Amino acid sequence: MSVTAIRAATLLAIWAAWEALAQSGLVYEGIVPSSLAVAVAVFRQLSQQEIYVDMLQTAYEVIVGFAVGSLAGVSAGLLLGACRFVDRAAAPYVQGLAATPKIVFLPILMLALGVGAGSKIGMGALSAFFPILIATAEGMQGVSPTLLRVARSFNASGLQIVRTVILPSLVEPILTGMRLGLGVAIVGVLLAEIKFARAGLGHLAIQHYNFLRTADMYAVLLITFALALAANALIGAAGRRLRRRRL
Repeated sequence: MSVTAIRAATLLAIWAAWEALAQSGLVYEGIVPSSLAVAVAVFRQLSQQEIYVDMLQTAYEVIVGFAVGSLAGVSAGLLLGACRFVDRAAAPYVQGLAATPKIVFLPILMLALGVGAGSKIGMGALSAFFPILIATAEGMQGVSPTLLRVARSFNASGLQIVRTVILPSLVEPILTGMRLGLGVAIVGVLLAEIKFARAGLGHLAIQHYNFLRTADMYAVLLITFALALAANALIGAAGRRLRRRRL
């Protein structure tokens, strides 16, 4: 059985379970609306100009926040991975902050960056920072000492060692960290928009919830999920291209 067939069967099973629950009467229809109602809501949302404004707002906040978090995470990860002493000293703080729900920092970000896009970008950057930092640091520590000794035995310069040994070894861990970081960056931005925003997909979803437009709320969530899948696929495609260049 092919992977595509398994994926299709999984989606079909989820849809069937959802529709069976919606039609069973066991749950109030406002909580689990029919999939047909949600599909109609998706087309209705996409036919309105307002949702594209919200998409652009959320995309801007996620992209900028993810870029800032990625740059900071890779830089800090390279530092920790290259210096074991610094890594051991910082480990308790990194692990503790990484496990802390980032939403608790939203009031601080709002005070520092304002209630506009800045605090949402900050949430995205803070959320993406730790997965990328940890993945990069572990990737640095996983660079083969044998390859480094071989490069030095051929009198390779520091720049050549970085280009031919260190960077190729970091492609996989950094891409893994970025894929994880993108997911939590999107979650962080949406949570910030739900709490306080005038635009964005998170703001739109909570507006539908407040007015009990459940099908529209699920429609916004499905659209957000599709956009997140597309962004993750782009990172995956970039990773495959980099791997081909390494071979």
